[in-house]
Amino acid sequence: MNEGIITLLDEIIEDRKLSSSEKSYVKSLLKQGDKKLIEKVREEAEELISVLQEENDIKEKLIHEAADLWFHVLVLLASRDLKGEDIIKELKRRLGTSGLIEKASRD
Repeated sequence: MNEGIITLLDEIIEDRKLSSSEKSYVKSLLKQGDKKLIEKVREEAEELISVLQEENDIKEKLIHEAADLWFHVLVLLASRDLKGEDIIKELKRRLGTSGLIEKASRD
């Protein structure tokens, strides 16, 4: 996994978060609060699902929509002072553990 891009996106989002620029998409999302961020993540997830339900060649659309979803999740995490790196650490912690066992440990 190329963690460098996640770190770079974390840094850019943090920079935009602290920015006073009204031209920043990230800043505008963060300014609108949790309700808007949750709405955007839901919208992007629904768009990804919609592409998956298509019967034609979807590879490029799937990549595009997955990237949109990941980006908006990173912005949502930033609104809670979390980073993509925090998610990477959690995924690394889970490596080598059965998904069924890991899920059962949370229930």
